[in-house]
Order: sequence, then structure tokens, then C-alpha cells
Amino acid sequence: MGDWTTKAELKYAETDEWFAVAGDIVTAGITDYAQDQLNDIVYVEFKDAGDVLETGESFGEVESVKAASELYSAVAGEIIEVNSALEDAPETLNADPFGAGWMVKIRANDLSPLAGLMDAAAYDAYCDSR
Repeated sequence: MGDWTTKAELKYAETDEWFAVAGDIVTAGITDYAQDQLNDIVYVEFKDAGDVLETGESFGEVESVKAASELYSAVAGEIIEVNSALEDAPETLNADPFGAGWMVKIRANDLSPLAGLMDAAAYDAYCDSR
């Protein structure tokens, strides 16, 4: 396994977002693997609280000195909160992608799409294969 961490309680997408579920609220962010691959993150932009997303729709983007990446939601629903602190301190994503680096919170219409995502072990294997 590479030099990144995963958290057992999260779900992971092939596009390197993580998702945590608490009731019908889904918190999204980027994985430790993603921030490591991007290197120094210099800019983030998110849709606004109140915006409604479809499953698979972009909720924002992250840019580093190496690349820019769209961020995709695994669930449909309304963005209820955005981590605006990241706009002033995008490097937080490099330092703490699973904690202070959370990105958006979505009130999900349906949690079933999360069942198709990877658990930590599957995501580790997926990252190792790239």
C-alpha cells in the first residue's frame, strides 16, 4: 500500500472523493491519496449552500500547482453547508483532508448510490493499482 491513509467508516469514489454519512447528511471531501497526487493545493471553489445537485454532478473544483480537478457528488440533494474556510486556506486539504478539509455537506434525497462506492480496503487496492 502507498503512503496515504484511509478511514474505515467512509465510502470512496473512483474520482477520489470520500463521503461520510450521518442520518441523511452526507459530508464530502477529497482523499489523502488525492491531495498527495495533487501536491500543493492552491485554490478551491464550491457551489453555494442551497444549490441542488444530481448524483454525479460536480459540487466544485480543486486546483494545485500540478492540476485542476472537478469534485463530484455521489448523491443527489441540497448543499446545506460549504467549508468556506478552505477558500482562504486551501492548503488545509493537504494537511487534514479527512478533518478540517471537509468540503460540503449535502442533505441527500437518497443514500442508495453510496452502496456502489468502495470501502477503505477496496479504495486502497484501487489506488495501489494506479
